[in-house]
Amino acid sequence: MRRMFTHCRLVSMHTDIEQADGFEVLDNAMIAVENGTVIAVGRGLSIDGFECCSLENRLVTPGLIDAHTHLVFAGNRAKEFEQRLNGASYQDIARAGGGILSTVKATRESSLEHLIELAIPRAKALISDGVTSIEIKSGYGLTVADELKMLRAAKAISEHVDINITTTLLAAHTLPPEYQHSADAYIELVCNEMIPSVAAESLADAVDVFCETMAFTPAQMARVFESALKHGLNIKGHTEQLSNQGGSALAASMGALSVDHIEYLDEIGVKALAEHNTVATLLPGAFYFLRETQKPPIDLLRAHQVPMAVATDFNPGTSPFASLTLMMNMASTLFGLTPKETLYGATRHAAKAAGLHRKGQIAVGFDADFSVWNLGSPAELSYQIGLSPLHSRYLKGVKTHD
Repeated sequence: MRRMFTHCRLVSMHTDIEQADGFEVLDNAMIAVENGTVIAVGRGLSIDGFECCSLENRLVTPGLIDAHTHLVFAGNRAKEFEQRLNGASYQDIARAGGGILSTVKATRESSLEHLIELAIPRAKALISDGVTSIEIKSGYGLTVADELKMLRAAKAISEHVDINITTTLLAAHTLPPEYQHSADAYIELVCNEMIPSVAAESLADAVDVFCETMAFTPAQMARVFESALKHGLNIKGHTEQLSNQGGSALAASMGALSVDHIEYLDEIGVKALAEHNTVATLLPGAFYFLRETQKPPIDLLRAHQVPMAVATDFNPGTSPFASLTLMMNMASTLFGLTPKETLYGATRHAAKAAGLHRKGQIAVGFDADFSVWNLGSPAELSYQIGLSPLHSRYLKGVKTHD
């Protein structure tokens, strides 16, 4: 397939001569695509043998990337939402058997087919928001069989809807009921059985750990990461969400793609991210939904030039939001990010956080994944909520949503 997209108002998110930072709009731009890959970008391109497709002067950005979701699960936790509004804390609910474990119970009881059926509308909601790639974590099974079931369901979503999926094993999400007093034994199960099984079947691209006082220690996280790296998997961390455990610095030192949440990250941790080129993934939906007050250290991240991704953290307990553009708005209104920073966070930096090295930019050698918008400027993506501005969406140069 050879196709030339013309009459674009292009926001490439790629640094080149004509667009100093990739956020500036390049009028009357053209994108040449061959076999799903961008082979030329610019004005006045002349390449023979290409089918022309006018985008009618619409705004074009890279397809949005949601680099942190828990899209596969069963049940919902509306009751806990009510409990929190009546004064219960997230930790109180978890200690009483609610929280993650209530979703674990429902997910364990669901079949593979039912989990796929439940996940498809969630993926479609993100698609209608201009998303072309989604990272999906496990973590609601907490047995070998159930974690693998979740990852198989996540991979199967792309068989039903046009979306690129990456998968992450988050077996170290919380202690399952069977291991409530033997965390080290559960970590051994994760390291010695779950990770090898996932790697053998190529079910996950990365391994994640929730490092927190109510979850797992930095030492336990390090053991999981060592096993993941041994089996050729990337690593990521849920870190510094509720307290400063030093998990972000440890994860970065071991080569983590990203550390996520990071509300309690200190300057030592920020410097570690900068030193090891690790992405800081901001999850404003959870911050908002849990009514937290400790904000991520945005000024420190800027000062040390740490790339910031923005993601939905879509999950039933702490961020039930299937809209990445809403998260872009929240990142601006709650955390103070500029529209440029939020779009970088949902494209270029999100791609890096998800390990998607050929996505997140419209540039030569990258996949031709892009979204076409009925918008005047890229700033509007983090400005107006509720009216869908998406005109069409392309995966590897093929229209998949109109």
